[in-house]
Amino acid sequence: MWNGLKIASNQSINLFERVGSRLAANFAAERGRWGLWLPVFVGSGVGIYFALPAEPPWWAGGLALAGAALLLFAVRAAAIDAATDNGGAARAAAVALVAALLGFTAAQVRAFVVAAPVLEEKTGPVSVAGRILLVETLPAGEGLRITLDKPRISRVAPDRTPETVRLRVKRPPAEMLVPGDWVSTRAILSPPAGPSVPGGFDFQRHAYFRSLGAIGFAIGEVRLEARATETATGAGHFWLWLERLRQGLTLRIQSVLPGDTGAVAAALMTGDRSAISKTIDDAMRDSGLSHLLSISGLHVSLVAGILFVGLRGMMALVPALALNHPIKKWTAALAIPGTLAYGLLSGLAAPTQRAVIMVALVMLAVLADRRAMSLRTLAWAAVAILLVQPESLFNPGFQMSFASVAALLAFFEGYRPDRTDAQSAWWRTGAVGMLAAVALASLVATAATAPFVVYHFNRFSAYGLAANMIAIPLTSFWVMPWAVLAFALMPFGLEALALVPMGWGVDAVNGIALRVAAWPGAATMMPSLPMAGLVLAAAGGLWLAIWRRPWRYAGAALAVVGMTGALFTRPPDILVDGEGRLLAVRTAEGGLAVSSPRAARFARESWLRISGLEEGGFSNWPKTGAADDAGRFRCDDAGCIIRAHGRSVALVRESSALAEDCVFADVVLSLVPAKRACARAGTAAVVVDRGDLRRMGAHAVWIGARGIEIKTANEARGERPWVPKPKARPGRPEPETPETPEAPEIDGGEGDD
Repeated sequence: MWNGLKIASNQSINLFERVGSRLAANFAAERGRWGLWLPVFVGSGVGIYFALPAEPPWWAGGLALAGAALLLFAVRAAAIDAATDNGGAARAAAVALVAALLGFTAAQVRAFVVAAPVLEEKTGPVSVAGRILLVETLPAGEGLRITLDKPRISRVAPDRTPETVRLRVKRPPAEMLVPGDWVSTRAILSPPAGPSVPGGFDFQRHAYFRSLGAIGFAIGEVRLEARATETATGAGHFWLWLERLRQGLTLRIQSVLPGDTGAVAAALMTGDRSAISKTIDDAMRDSGLSHLLSISGLHVSLVAGILFVGLRGMMALVPALALNHPIKKWTAALAIPGTLAYGLLSGLAAPTQRAVIMVALVMLAVLADRRAMSLRTLAWAAVAILLVQPESLFNPGFQMSFASVAALLAFFEGYRPDRTDAQSAWWRTGAVGMLAAVALASLVATAATAPFVVYHFNRFSAYGLAANMIAIPLTSFWVMPWAVLAFALMPFGLEALALVPMGWGVDAVNGIALRVAAWPGAATMMPSLPMAGLVLAAAGGLWLAIWRRPWRYAGAALAVVGMTGALFTRPPDILVDGEGRLLAVRTAEGGLAVSSPRAARFARESWLRISGLEEGGFSNWPKTGAADDAGRFRCDDAGCIIRAHGRSVALVRESSALAEDCVFADVVLSLVPAKRACARAGTAAVVVDRGDLRRMGAHAVWIGARGIEIKTANEARGERPWVPKPKARPGRPEPETPETPEAPEIDGGEGDD
C-alpha cells in the first residue's frame, strides 16, 4: 500500500512538472505579447483599491509603488540574462507589480483630489443659487435637468455645502438657460442615493468622483440672476463655453429635426441623449442597437475616416500637391484635431476618450509609416484612461467599449485568409463582403460584451445581429457622412441641407429598432451575474484575445464558466430599500409584490432587473387575509409574515404589529422604529428597523433550509470616502427619515447617474 501511494505521488509530481514546463514554454514563446497585459495589471490595481473594506493610509500607495520600482530596478541591475526564461519572467513579474501599484496609487490620488462635501441629510424646501454647469433637455413634457456649481444653500454651512448640485426642473423659465448662467430657486435636496440592492450600482461612488454632493428638484420658479460672461477667460470658462456650444448645436439640430429624430441625431453629433424618449431608448436597448447612441469607436472612426478620405480626395484634385507632397501624411495630421474637436463636442465620455486616443495613435502611426491599428494601441489607450480617471474601470461604457474593440482586433489579427485564392475571395468584396464583415463583427462584439451587458443590465438582445446588419451600414454610409457635412455647414447656417437627409437615415434606424424590439423574445431577462462571474468571464476573454498560441482557447472555457454564474444566482426573497420606503417579496409565481406602487421608483426598477423580470413583474401588496404558496406569504394592513423552511420573517409597516411579530418571527424587518418594542417583548429575533436601514442601506434576505441570510448594501462597500456616515441625532437612538416627495429620477444608463 505504501509503495502504491508513493508511486501515485511521484506520478502526480511528474504530471505537475510536465504541466508547469508546458505552461512555462508557452509563456516564454508569447514574450512579444507580454506588454499587452500592462493595462490589465493597472486595472487590477485600481480594482484592488476599490475592493478594500476601508480607506488605506494616504502614504500606502506611494510607498508601495516606490518599493516596487526599487525591486524592478534591482531585478534589472542583477544582470539576469534576458534570453533565459527565468530572467524574463522575473522582470515581467516586477513590471506587473509596478503596474498594479501604479493603478492602485492613481485611484487613491484621484479619490483624494475629487473629495468634496456631500449633503448630510434630506432637506425641506431651501433656497439654492449657483452657476449652471450643464443643461440637459429631457423628453417632451419632462422639463430640464441642470447641474449647478458654487451653490449657496440656505441653512447649510459654507464648509458643508456641496461643490455641485443637480436639480430636476419641471417648469423651465421662459428664458433659455445656458451653462455659465447664474440662477436661483427653491428646491428639496437629498444626498446621492446608495445602492438599491446589495452589490448594485453605486450611485454614491459615481457621484463622489463627479464631486456631485446633492440631487433634488426645484419646487418654485427658477430665476435667472445673471447671464454667462462671454468675455471670461481661463480653463474653467473654456469648458463652460464648450458646454454652451454643445447646447447650442443640440438645439439647432432639434429645431430642424423635431422629436426622437432630432434627439437621436443630437446623440450622434453632440453626445446629448437626454431628450430621447423612453420608447426609443428601450427599443434601442432591446434590439441591440444601444451602442449606436453612445459615441465610441464606430462614430469617432467614421468621422476620422471621412475627414481623412475627404481631405485627401480634395488634395488629390490638385496635381501640384498630389505629385510633389505627402498628402497622406498631411491629411492624417489634419484628421487628429478634427477628431479631437468631435470628441470634445460629444462630451468625451470614456468610450469616446478611448476612440479619440486610438484614432490619434493611428494617425501618428501613418505619419511615422508604422502599422496603424493593433492591440498595442488599444493597450496604451486603456492605460492612459485608467491613470487619469481610474473610476472609469467600473463604467459600463468603458468596459464594453474596450471589450468589443479588443475582441475585434484579436479576431481579425488572427483571421488572415489567403488573399491570392481567387475561388474563395469573391465573398469578401462588394455588398456580400460588407454584410459578411458586419455580421462577423457583430457576432464577435456581442460575444465580447455579453458578460458586461448581463452584469449591468440583466438582459440579452436575441436579435442584435439582425438589427446591426442593417443599422450599422446605414449609420456608416448614410447617417454619419451627413452628420460631418452638417458640422461643416453650421458656421454658414446651412446645416438643414445635411440634417434633413440625415434625419431620413435616423428615422430608418429608429424604425429598425422599434420593429426588432417588437419581435417575440427580443430581449431575454437574466438574473444578476455575480462579480466573481464577471471577473472570470473578463479574465477568460483577455486570455483568449491577448495570447496567440493554442493555449489561448482555455480562456473561452473560463469565460463560459464565469457566465454560468448567472444560472446559479438565486434572487433575494425579500428586499427593503435603504430609506425604509419600500418592501418587496418574491411571490410563488416568481414575481415581486411591493408595499407601494409609487414610492422609490428607481429601487423598484433595479429590483426587477436583478431578479431577471420584465417590466410589469410587480404585483400589488396582498390585501388582508390573502395567502400565497400554501401560507408562505400572509399579510394584513400592518404588514406580512413570510414563512419558508420552518423560518419566518415579519415585514412591519405599522407599529401595531410589533407586539406579536417581535415574539414569533425569526427576523423582523420594520419600516418603523422597532428595537425598543422588541426588546420589551423579550424576543431573541433579529430586528432590522428604520435606523438600521438608514445606517446600512438596502437589505436583501434569503430564506433557505440552512437558515436566513441577510446582506446589506453598506457592509460590502466598507468604510470608504463615498460611503456616508449617518449624522448622529442626540436623544434619538432610532433615527427616522422625514417623509418627502419622491426622489428625482436617477438614470442608471451606461453608468450615468
